[in-house]
Amino acid sequence: MEAALFAATVLEHHGYPPLVISFESIDKLDHVIFVYRTGGRWGSIARSRDPGLHGRRPVFASARALAASYIDTYVDFTGRVTGFALVNLADEMGGYNWRLSERNVWKVEQMLIDYPHQKLGMSDRRYRALLARYKTFRAAHEDRKPVRYYDGREKWTPLPKDTTWE
Repeated sequence: MEAALFAATVLEHHGYPPLVISFESIDKLDHVIFVYRTGGRWGSIARSRDPGLHGRRPVFASARALAASYIDTYVDFTGRVTGFALVNLADEMGGYNWRLSERNVWKVEQMLIDYPHQKLGMSDRRYRALLARYKTFRAAHEDRKPVRYYDGREKWTPLPKDTTWE
């Protein structure tokens, strides 16, 4: 969430509204990304320990399509996306100082938890297949996380090179 708030603060200064997508997961390890529109297309700025949760190029026709591009890559030992919410922080947080506060901003996190999320997911069959594939990969490569077997990687922003994925 902190990285999404940072991106929202910086890019709001450059004319982008402070939009984030909040993902809900079955393991309660939700994820927040900064999203933007350019040329009528949606993209995101995000960083994570998991390669599939990084940013996306602005090629998606809708915020929902952008959110859906994270479904497969969210599957790991415990994670599975159940919903998403597109939130304009300026509208939802009013005068609350989430941008430059020197204190914690738990109020933003609580707002995102309470905000109504739209259902977003996959079939149980697809989930089980992705989970089995993930477990097989990690059993063979304990020190790395998968990248190559995900469809749509050409829509991801470039991944940092100094990491431990394949």
